[in-house]
Amino acid sequence: MTEIKPLEAQQLYRRCDPGLLDFETTGQLDDGTDMVGQSRAADAVQFGIDIKRPGYNLFVLGAPGSGRHALVRRLLETKAAAEPVPDDWCYVNNFAEPDKPRLLKLPAGRGVQLKQDMQQFVSELPTAISAAFESDDYRSHVEAIHDEFKKREETALRELGEDSGKHGIALLGTPQGFAFMPMKDERTIQPDEFSGLPEEEQERFGELIRQYGARLHKLMQQFPRWRREMQGQIRKLSRDTMSLAVGHLIDDLKEHYTDLPNVLEFFDQVWHDVLDIGAKMREDGAEGETGGAEATGGISAQRYLANLLVDHGNARAAPIIYEDNPTYPNLVGRVEQVAHLGTLVTNFTMIKPGALHRANGGYLILDIEKVLSQPYAWAGLKRALNSGRVSIESLGQMIGWAGTQSLEPEAMPLSIKVVLVGERLLYYLLKEYDPEFEELFKVAADFEDAVLRSADNVRLYARLINTLARNNQVHALTRDAVARLIEHCARIAEDAERLSSSTRRITDILHEADHFAAKAGHAAIQKEDIEQALAAQRRRIDRIPGKVQEAIQRDILLISVEGSQAGQVNGLAVMDIGETLFGHPMRITATARLGDGKIIDIEREAQLGRSIHSKGVMILSSFLGQRYTGNAPLSLSATLVFEQSYGPVEGDSASLAELCALLSVLAAAPIRQTLALTGSVNQFGQVQAIGGVNEKIEGFFDVCKARGLNGEQGVLIPQSNVKHLMLREDVVTACSAGEFHIYAVTDVDQAMELLTGMPAGALDKNGVAPEGSINHRVATRLAEFARQRRDFSANAKRSPRKRAKPDAA
Repeated sequence: MTEIKPLEAQQLYRRCDPGLLDFETTGQLDDGTDMVGQSRAADAVQFGIDIKRPGYNLFVLGAPGSGRHALVRRLLETKAAAEPVPDDWCYVNNFAEPDKPRLLKLPAGRGVQLKQDMQQFVSELPTAISAAFESDDYRSHVEAIHDEFKKREETALRELGEDSGKHGIALLGTPQGFAFMPMKDERTIQPDEFSGLPEEEQERFGELIRQYGARLHKLMQQFPRWRREMQGQIRKLSRDTMSLAVGHLIDDLKEHYTDLPNVLEFFDQVWHDVLDIGAKMREDGAEGETGGAEATGGISAQRYLANLLVDHGNARAAPIIYEDNPTYPNLVGRVEQVAHLGTLVTNFTMIKPGALHRANGGYLILDIEKVLSQPYAWAGLKRALNSGRVSIESLGQMIGWAGTQSLEPEAMPLSIKVVLVGERLLYYLLKEYDPEFEELFKVAADFEDAVLRSADNVRLYARLINTLARNNQVHALTRDAVARLIEHCARIAEDAERLSSSTRRITDILHEADHFAAKAGHAAIQKEDIEQALAAQRRRIDRIPGKVQEAIQRDILLISVEGSQAGQVNGLAVMDIGETLFGHPMRITATARLGDGKIIDIEREAQLGRSIHSKGVMILSSFLGQRYTGNAPLSLSATLVFEQSYGPVEGDSASLAELCALLSVLAAAPIRQTLALTGSVNQFGQVQAIGGVNEKIEGFFDVCKARGLNGEQGVLIPQSNVKHLMLREDVVTACSAGEFHIYAVTDVDQAMELLTGMPAGALDKNGVAPEGSINHRVATRLAEFARQRRDFSANAKRSPRKRAKPDAA
């Protein structure tokens, strides 16, 4: 029997050597890096940023709070600073199709200039038009055109009247219009007098009246043509007047944009639209004998404004946009509407940009979880990246449910690098189930959750802590405080040889330690401030662990920490509830009897055992068969159960404890209840590493401490978990004083020797263990089960049940 010694105190907690830190306080350090040990991820991010190919957008993987955003932002800022500032973009009216606004591209800073120039233009336009149309020259021209029309009409009527008068027919004006009357001696003949004329004379007058009536009818038909001709003259006069009034405004605008043909084209369209609308309105006003101011005021100033969609006038580098709320409209833009007389109306000035517009020509950072949680946001993002354009349309338009007519703005050409940040699960789900994802996001940058705890990284980590302290405006830290915080980061990483990359958790501790330092009046954060902050964190989340410990102390949950019992062992479990991760002991029991080789996992039979736990139990059956039964069948029926467990059981970290409980029953070897154990086993009985080892040890220690440490209590852990130990100070102190012990085992034999105090018994070349050893007892018991099963089967064959004979009838 090999003596297994408990671990030394230095193996239970790896301290940070203050000698590695060459400062008294972090205030003496310069700003350091914002990331440690992430060179692979940084290289991937840099590659994704540098490559300019379609589809090479970036997906940053890693745990929340690992500093992914900070590193990506820093690398993007460095890259963006060397890239040109992108163009400005404006939406303007499409005078040919008002529901399809045009998009103008201008050099950076020129967009706001165009917006201001068009505002100035529309403010000057009414004054210029009013001054032109209210001038004496314009009025005299209009009056002349009207006088010419009246004179032409009067002349035609007079000539017709003179001609008819020569033939004795008078042209008379009446309230109902014009009429012809017979005339004699330069007076009109009255009806009674006309009836007294000879019939031939009456017929002559009637024929003349019909002839001249036809000529009058033709003349009346000619008058509208002359009126339209007059209107055309007035319209031409109005256009000429508008041209003189507005032309100089347009010419002044063009002088500032001679290098931008698209803007000059827009100015020409504005000019023609002003002429058309203004002339028409002046024509109507002139015809109605109204003043000019009313017609001028009818031109909508919004028609000629410029909607500045994206302004880079004050930018000095390519844009970097982080969209915190990536809804569909916030990504691709929207067209706002206002209620007017019970109807929703809109125009091109109500077009609002999305994050894709603002980041165009630069970089857009998005949290993938937020994108996926918003309806159609992911589809809208993919559509923009696939098409290389940003089309603004409402969700109703996108899915074909638009109930009102809306605008269809011209799509913006898109040149952008999108960086998605998210957890690994989302990345692999998208990669598996979205066929477009791999085409659009070809570069993955996977951030480490923990980094190597080397001397160089410890120094870099100290600089990282200094950077976080300065960025969050907390006190500087002393060397001992930094060392203690680094030790805690190893505890967070669950590995004494690693340091957690969770900058969020470091920042939280800094904030809380700074609070305690301020209360204590410390000029710098001391080690005791860090300790107090950590203790306060544990205190805040200690309700559920405290309830479990209370239930154990009150014997509601049955746990023994003294004595011995065959088939009963203290297993160790860990629970993760939100931010609370704690361990506690659980009683595991086993029974064995003659059977057909089946090990019954009661947790699985009760549908509480999950797949990995069930796998561990199956491995136990394989281990027993290959080690102890040889060519004979495994002839036992065993049961395993977690006593007083009322929830799901997952993981194989209890398989070592289950195997030891089963071997204890088979060997009739009582197990010391002063010990608890954790670990998984393989088919050869080798003990394998498990998670949560620190919390499991501390959970059993707390039970033993509450009941009184007697120097015999302790925990068995896998040898491969020793490097993960970063135990609480009170646990380390108790172990140093010999009040509590941590044993590291490599196989089930070592575990059984510690638990029972009996030799396990090494197998010889024939697979036989020394008599009296654990392995010999187990093999003997299983051989007895096999013999009994064989005898039982033979007796059953010799004494078969009599079968009922069929009725002869």
